[in-house]
Amino acid sequence: MRLTKVLLVLYALDSTGTQAVLTKTGSTCVLTPLSTDNARAARKRDFEAEVTAPRKRIGTTVLQERDLNPEEVWVDDPYSETKKGLWKPGTLGRYPRPEPSPGSSPPFESPLLERRSESRGAVPVILDSEVDNDDLGDFPSVELEIRQTKVLDDTPQLLEAFKQCGKDGIVILSPGNYSIRQVMNTTSLSNCSIEMHSATLVWSVDNISYWRSRCFSVTYAGRCTAWLLGGRDVSLRGFGTTLFDGNGQTWIDLAKGQANLDGRPISLTVWRGTNIFIDGITWRMAQFWHTFVAYSQNVTMTNLDMSTWTNSQYKSVNTDGTNTWNSKDVRIANWTVKCGDDCISVKGNSTNIHVSNVTCYESGAMVVGSIGSNSRQPDYVENVVFENVNLNHSSNAAWIKTYPGTGYVRNITFRNIRFSDVNQPIYVTSCIYSYQNCDSSRIPITNVRWENITGTSRYNVAVGIHCSGGAPCDGFHFENIDIKPKAGGNAKVLCSNIKNQASSGLQCTGPCPGSHPQQLSGNV
Repeated sequence: MRLTKVLLVLYALDSTGTQAVLTKTGSTCVLTPLSTDNARAARKRDFEAEVTAPRKRIGTTVLQERDLNPEEVWVDDPYSETKKGLWKPGTLGRYPRPEPSPGSSPPFESPLLERRSESRGAVPVILDSEVDNDDLGDFPSVELEIRQTKVLDDTPQLLEAFKQCGKDGIVILSPGNYSIRQVMNTTSLSNCSIEMHSATLVWSVDNISYWRSRCFSVTYAGRCTAWLLGGRDVSLRGFGTTLFDGNGQTWIDLAKGQANLDGRPISLTVWRGTNIFIDGITWRMAQFWHTFVAYSQNVTMTNLDMSTWTNSQYKSVNTDGTNTWNSKDVRIANWTVKCGDDCISVKGNSTNIHVSNVTCYESGAMVVGSIGSNSRQPDYVENVVFENVNLNHSSNAAWIKTYPGTGYVRNITFRNIRFSDVNQPIYVTSCIYSYQNCDSSRIPITNVRWENITGTSRYNVAVGIHCSGGAPCDGFHFENIDIKPKAGGNAKVLCSNIKNQASSGLQCTGPCPGSHPQQLSGNV
């Protein structure tokens, strides 16, 4: 009998492929992934080109050499597949050689299997030139080929769309999946509307070294980002149907609990933008922080849903919902965030920040800071409002954290904050993380209001405030503070270095040392 040829194709990957089709009409650019009907023709052309591509033949073989138990040989299984009528010639299985029963025919054996190499227990590779076709039975030969294929990457088409329609134009992403394998810098947009309709953007993680070496610096604390979005008069709308998938579990496992792994990119950064509007996007498993707003003015971010967790032994640290820095006139509203770090954080040189209607799970909730990490560079934060916030199982609720640096924090309001099972709801420290030199800080914290703060604390401390002895807190006001330990009993209120504390509306039950930590591990 003749050999039955079986073709086995091996693919080598090339990162130059794209799966999205870009069309332009006037000042409107439309991206369509190949999974949609509109792109079937393009997919068919690519497929036809692929199957007719030149092939590199590397040889033909029947059996690969392998080790065998000396007491066993590789033969066709005469029992399982044959009985079911599914047996095909050449099916190999590892079974002991059976003894034929009286009156029956012995199991089929090919003479090829009796050809042994001098090395005991091995079956040699047999080339076509060695084969006598009359001895083959119905064993197939396997023809191996190497053919180059392409890793799908939609980043070039996305960047081309922004290039062609990013000024006085519209960029539309049609429904479907988009593979993002490269960093994106879209900071020169002007009067541009970006519309994503049921689009899913997936950031790759099989090229971690690329991201770590090529992500764009955002200056702050040596961090970097996968996408810079900026310019003037720019809107990014997801209509509640668009998903950003950062494959964050890979990054969490790579960091192994390290808070600031170099090259771990922020998902999206609003960078040097003016009049930026972002709405209706869902994040799942962000690489690092979900968003960052830096060097920007008049930024509105509404109706966002963010969730990053961990399924491994490592915690999802530094997966903040957002951080503002060196920015002003920022409005955040209607967010739901589940993350392993700060939910909404207002960092240095942020002014006129308004946060409302936010629900946070497993996070650091509403926080000013941290600021003052560089004593040579003052940090200023003022005119910030957090209101109408719901929290569940967070580390803190309404708090302020500074290093022993320079600058100021003033005119901050926490209003209508409701929560359950929060580690330490109200917390202020002048020496975060190190808990040293706490009274040497030159960052005064003034005119801060806590109004309608209600819920349960995990332990017996409702409030822990240690202001710097060198720059005492002033103008603190507390109204309708109702915090009860979830296990019952009376809540402690610990305070130090608050000017006019007696008229602040807060009845302190004891001093708060500088070493008092942000998160407690039990009752105090």
